[in-house]
Amino acid sequence: MPEYSEKVMDHFSKPRNIGEVSDPSGVGEVGNPVCGDMMKFTIKVKDDRIEDVKYLTFGCGAAIAVSSMVSEMAKGKTLEEAKKISNKQVAEELGGLPGNKMHCSNLGADALHKAIEDYEEKQKVSAG
Repeated sequence: MPEYSEKVMDHFSKPRNIGEVSDPSGVGEVGNPVCGDMMKFTIKVKDDRIEDVKYLTFGCGAAIAVSSMVSEMAKGKTLEEAKKISNKQVAEELGGLPGNKMHCSNLGADALHKAIEDYEEKQKVSAG
């Protein structure tokens, strides 16, 4: 079994922000067919800030820990700040991930970024 940091184990055993935001401003879904991990992030945006963020994750312990960490990192951030959350930052915040689990950190950041893109597209449509 890969060696996980205490922070990874904490987020895996007590994940934060699980579920779906009701009437979300943006939705982002990603999946990795190779490992089978799937993540869906829903966000509520107010005044250009992520007021709420929740996720549903189907995957390994690292994928769940990553989703939990990304949700905590994004909550309260402006959209611009949240767009800058990188795979590397997520892994660092978790105290590192085993090499074969680094792809999980990509999924978490990607799902968040897709939810933000979804929100921005909806804004263009309603403004246009």
